[in-house]
Amino acid sequence: MQRVRHQVLDPAVHVVSMLIDTGVTRGQTAYMDDADKQDTINKVTDRIVVRHPEAPRTLIARIVTEEYEQLASGRIRTFIPTLVEHGARNRIRRQFSSGTVDSS
Repeated sequence: MQRVRHQVLDPAVHVVSMLIDTGVTRGQTAYMDDADKQDTINKVTDRIVVRHPEAPRTLIARIVTEEYEQLASGRIRTFIPTLVEHGARNRIRRQFSSGTVDSS
């Protein structure tokens, strides 16, 4: 008999999945323009810099931008800032807790 392995989902991913299943309004799916995107990246970067002053700001901004780009094509726009911040914080925490820092 083969065992089925269940994947544990991040709570934020679970919330987005539930919203997709229940339907969303048009305002939640509208695309962000470049000004909104940059504003989101700047705000998330600022919050993470405060929490991780040991990390170079340029590294944090790059990670936040990468996280944003991974989610930018999603249907639901409402939670992008939260999901971007969550993903970036996890990456920064892993990099700085392991003692490995690559700011390039």
